[in-house]
Amino acid sequence: MGWSSHHHSNGLIHYSPQQAYRGYTLITNLNGHDTRLIDMEGRVCHAWHSGEGISYAYLLPTGNLLLRTGPAAEETSFLSRPEQELLPNRGRTVSGAILELDWESNVVWEYRYPLLHHDFQRLPNGNTLVLIWELLPDEMVRNVKGGHGDYQGMLGDVVQEVTPAGEVVYEWKSWEHLDYGEDRICFLEGRGEWTHQNTLNVTPDGDLVVSFRQTDTVGIVDRASGDFRWKWGPGNISHQHNPVMLDSGRVLLFDNGPHKSGFTHSRVIEVEPDTSEIAWEYRGDPPISFYSYHISGAERQPNGNTLICEGAPGRIFEVTPGKEIVWEYINPFMAASGFGVGGSLSGLANSVFRAHRYGHDHPALQGKDLDPDNYANLNRLYA
Repeated sequence: MGWSSHHHSNGLIHYSPQQAYRGYTLITNLNGHDTRLIDMEGRVCHAWHSGEGISYAYLLPTGNLLLRTGPAAEETSFLSRPEQELLPNRGRTVSGAILELDWESNVVWEYRYPLLHHDFQRLPNGNTLVLIWELLPDEMVRNVKGGHGDYQGMLGDVVQEVTPAGEVVYEWKSWEHLDYGEDRICFLEGRGEWTHQNTLNVTPDGDLVVSFRQTDTVGIVDRASGDFRWKWGPGNISHQHNPVMLDSGRVLLFDNGPHKSGFTHSRVIEVEPDTSEIAWEYRGDPPISFYSYHISGAERQPNGNTLICEGAPGRIFEVTPGKEIVWEYINPFMAASGFGVGGSLSGLANSVFRAHRYGHDHPALQGKDLDPDNYANLNRLYA
């Protein structure tokens, strides 16, 4: 979408009540301190705040908010120098903790580790899957192909399952299941990381659904063996985010598209793992009108529509299976963006890592006060 300093349209810009999936949309500014729940009219109905920052969050069935914070505030000198220097975007994509907040923003659970990043999942057994970085052995780094730059080390991605008490009871080290020939780093990316995992979802059977930005790869990992049951992407997608398994068994994902051949644009696709064929696709019209270099995601709604988060410009919109836009919202709230990828010269941006829609009957919302008049001043300010 185009940008202009004189274009001030934000908040709700389109809504078709007959076709949209009605509910509340959860939005968090990347690198901000607040998460907001908005209704279909774009009015804030509830908000959470964390002084440690909120980079991404979603609702648990209890109505509590599970989130990852900003970078650890405490000194991280116990990290090796390579670990500190290799953190992407000078450490802005790392989180110090996973927090669970109640409806009033009180911390009711926390897990702290200074190399947490990107994604996390609360499991049915009450444990939590987290994603961390770990420094790879030098002999392994020499065999990894692709990328550019002279880095003194390389980070790899690890999935861990932690109990409510913080005990690690499961671990999957990505590099133990990768192939030096197949899993090549994009030549336009640095060699500070091998994979840069940006998604951690689970299938109904409990297997892992992963996304590796550096190698343009998505996959389904057998939890028991750690091996890939399906692995796909290079040459078909570019620096994608948020693959999630649908009830049909297909995988929905956001294909960011920054380093693919041809003109730059993003798309949302639905892939059949058995054949690796694309069964459904959404692009902008013209395609260049829909693009986010980084972050972003897509979520299938109960009525078959798809909620899309075009993360970098803070645009969240809903499309029908026929690709008609039936709800569209531009995040009017700003947070510190920093410089570098996704940053701005002003140091502020409305970027959103990922958004979620919750229907009126969702367990998290039952018995909750969702009166937008509670936030009347805020809603008038950003109307």
